[in-house]
Amino acid sequence: MDRREASEGAQGTQGAEKRPDEAEQRRFAAEIPVKRLKRELAYQGTILKVYRDYVDANGNKAVWDYIHHDGAAAVVPVTEDGRILMVRQYRNALDRFTLEIPAGKVDNLGEPRRLCAFRELEEETGYRVERPEDLEFLMRLNTTVAFCDEELDVFLARNLKKGRQHLDEDEVIEVESWALPDLLQKIWKGELRDAKTAAAILGYAVRCGK
Repeated sequence: MDRREASEGAQGTQGAEKRPDEAEQRRFAAEIPVKRLKRELAYQGTILKVYRDYVDANGNKAVWDYIHHDGAAAVVPVTEDGRILMVRQYRNALDRFTLEIPAGKVDNLGEPRRLCAFRELEEETGYRVERPEDLEFLMRLNTTVAFCDEELDVFLARNLKKGRQHLDEDEVIEVESWALPDLLQKIWKGELRDAKTAAAILGYAVRCGK
């Protein structure tokens, strides 16, 4: 079994793989001080479902917001000369352009995130790997643990081949090539603030011993 398989587990049967914190979760499960009394759908958007959770927390009744996301995947694409392909795109929530690694939502709950990453890499950057299996699993993230269950898998793409960029009609994306030290500096300076991108770049730097 190679490092990718050992790290990732049974990718493709999403949710069946062993979680890194599974033992810890079992240990604390009996001590959770919150009991959910009711969950009702408050709003359904194009990519999110917003719920209203009625809970008993420490003996006190409360109403919490909860957002469901189907999951996503992201890619750190590394060129032959060691540079990283980044995408600069407009983000409506921030009303500005941000610098990020390529990423996207799964098409449906049953889609393996590896296939999602394979698709998004070419769609956003115009570069691809030969097969989904050529992507190396890097890490798994929960992006917004306080109120959203989004889970995102990050993959590493090497041996890139020129493909064809095909953006959605409403996407505005520019592809840029960056050296790893420059991206690390942007993170330390607070100029690169997208959480998944910062985590992925730092994880890649550790993987490379940089």
